[in-house]
Amino acid sequence: MTTYDCIRYEAADGVATLTLNRPDRLNSFTVAMHVEVREALARARDDDAVRALVLTGAGRGFCAGQDLGDRAVKPGGERPDLGHSIETFYRPLVTALRDMPKPVICAVNGVAAGAGANIALACDVVVAARSATFIQAFCKLGLIPDSGGTFFLTRSLGAPRAMGLALFGDKLPAEQAAQWGLIWKCVDDAELMPTVQAMAAQLAQGPTLGYARTKQAIQAAERHALDAQFELERELQRELGYTHDYLEGVTAFSEKRPPRFTGR
Repeated sequence: MTTYDCIRYEAADGVATLTLNRPDRLNSFTVAMHVEVREALARARDDDAVRALVLTGAGRGFCAGQDLGDRAVKPGGERPDLGHSIETFYRPLVTALRDMPKPVICAVNGVAAGAGANIALACDVVVAARSATFIQAFCKLGLIPDSGGTFFLTRSLGAPRAMGLALFGDKLPAEQAAQWGLIWKCVDDAELMPTVQAMAAQLAQGPTLGYARTKQAIQAAERHALDAQFELERELQRELGYTHDYLEGVTAFSEKRPPRFTGR
């Protein structure tokens, strides 16, 4: 069993749970945390027994983004290359979540600020506690929303709302984020983890390859014209039509029973 310093990783009954675990720093990211999260995501990706992933945070917040103390800027001192930070750490992290061949649910249990907000938005489904907030805090530092923030905000909300959140850095309450379509749903605080655990358990019993191809198709739709999307749908549906899970789904429907998917 792998022991981590900055995260917790548990897997049971087809569900892996990755918990950011620096609650005293609102689970803000350091280089060490990036390394551990990357390793845990690869572990979940490569473990055939894992068929759904939950990402959440320990303590009173989900993630406050970058730990500024981990790359302290001192007057007159050398400035950090923030582009290198994105390319080396945040881009691979967001890409790993987007490319995960299994559904990823983010349980936002408190504040999600800066890169923390956008890492949440990189997940397939976001469920937030009613007390949670999303904050594009970058403008307070003279920066732009990174970690895919300009991409996710604009595509989910449109340019006017994305611009307002980016320029003012206002707190966006979870309930309003759900009303705007930025996240899947907002639930009472006490119901957050039970809700997410039930959703993850359902996904872990589902057609895992079909879910992976669904992720692929929906993400491709953001850049494809209709004809190109039809071509992709044709190829993915052709592949899935030969799977065990498709045969099982049709058989279960005919026999009027719940399907027993294996993820193959």
